[in-house]
Amino acid sequence: MKGKIIILSAPSGTGKSTIIQRLMQIESLGLGFSISATSRAPRGEEKNGREYYFLTPEEFDRRIADNKFVEWEEVYAGTKYGTLAEEVERVTGSGRNLIMDIDVKGAVNVKKKYGEAALTIFILPPTLEVLEARLRGRATDSEESLQRRIKKADLEMTLAPEFDCRVVNDDLDKAVADVRALIEKFIEPGA
Repeated sequence: MKGKIIILSAPSGTGKSTIIQRLMQIESLGLGFSISATSRAPRGEEKNGREYYFLTPEEFDRRIADNKFVEWEEVYAGTKYGTLAEEVERVTGSGRNLIMDIDVKGAVNVKKKYGEAALTIFILPPTLEVLEARLRGRATDSEESLQRRIKKADLEMTLAPEFDCRVVNDDLDKAVADVRALIEKFIEPGA
């Protein structure tokens, strides 16, 4: 039996990756993680095949031309992210439920492609001000990059109504519990 597809999407700094890390530890959900591809270079301790598949811009474009992506987006000028079709098949074909951490537009595209076999969940920050404080607390971005992320977050939040479900992350434990409940309902037999 093929696994189902669960897509979490959110503006940067909303806690989506932390929520996914916690969910991955819950055996009963049977989750496998989708590793996205990107045209950017690794940062810090990132490793190819762990956080991302790091492709050269030319290799990324070649795979787009060869229709190898289920979704891709130029998230920032010159930087593309996407999900390879072989990655979706790798996880769902093994019978595990695929959890995807992807860009908002990509999530909408994957939902269109897989329909009822996919559940989209949008993670919202309590407010844009809280999101800005979280991003500043990371201390990983220049002021220009930070402003670009905040502007993008504002735009991304306008797409939240296109998602099957929305969860506000103002309390991490509650957000994890809420997302877990949505996933359990989605993956239960007959759902």
